[in-house]
Amino acid sequence: MLKDYLVLKRVLITGGAHRLGALLCAQFAQAGWEVWCHYQRSADAADALCASLRTQGYAAHAIHADLAQEDSRRAMVQQISAQSGPLHCLVNNASSFEPDSGQAMDVDGARQQIEVNLLAPLSLSSLMAQTDANEPAGARSIIHVLDQKVFNLNPDYFSYTLTKLALERAVALQAQALAPAIRVCGVAPGLMFLSGPQTQDNFDQAARVNLQRLPLDPAQVAATCVFLAQNPAINGVTIAVDNGQHLVPLARDVMFMVPAAQESAA
Repeated sequence: MLKDYLVLKRVLITGGAHRLGALLCAQFAQAGWEVWCHYQRSADAADALCASLRTQGYAAHAIHADLAQEDSRRAMVQQISAQSGPLHCLVNNASSFEPDSGQAMDVDGARQQIEVNLLAPLSLSSLMAQTDANEPAGARSIIHVLDQKVFNLNPDYFSYTLTKLALERAVALQAQALAPAIRVCGVAPGLMFLSGPQTQDNFDQAARVNLQRLPLDPAQVAATCVFLAQNPAINGVTIAVDNGQHLVPLARDVMFMVPAAQESAA
């Protein structure tokens, strides 16, 4: 029974204080998990979210770490293990999203994105794998939150895109390396929230550039992550949760091509 995997299970959600992260914390808590909500700068938001979940009868804790620093990542995992026990699920949701291009690459910015978007998820995965939870094969899982861009390339946000491509390729490698104890899956969302210099009008139009011509509900992305964590038969795959956005090819990021993109999706 899938519910057998939900007794006293602990999940760490990076970037858990806002947006998709907050939805992930809420949905995992509602599914019976003990939630650890990671934050870096959003202490007040993380504390408020966890306090709200606790008033509803759920187990939730806020925890700080700088994901760009290995010592901080290690200390976070050690604190969770000492206070609560080994992790059963890790959701690598936190992400650095900064504009650059192949022609004008910001090396320092690229280095930061590589650290946060790629090395941090891999490091946290390794730290989790080093703890023994004494669970049946497949009961523990790692979920990488990616981007539909891994299936639908364009060169905008160059360094960010490279980090997500590398992490998507790591899904299968990690699944092989960490089997049978830990499963590894990816979730590739479509456009969910305003980003960068995007206006609300641009977002409202861009959000419908997909096969279903509907805005993506971020709650469906969170629900997919919970589903993957609870289904021990799924391993080594990435699921696009994007209303089919990855099947609408564009030469640039959708926010820069809204009129043309709408024609492509029609």
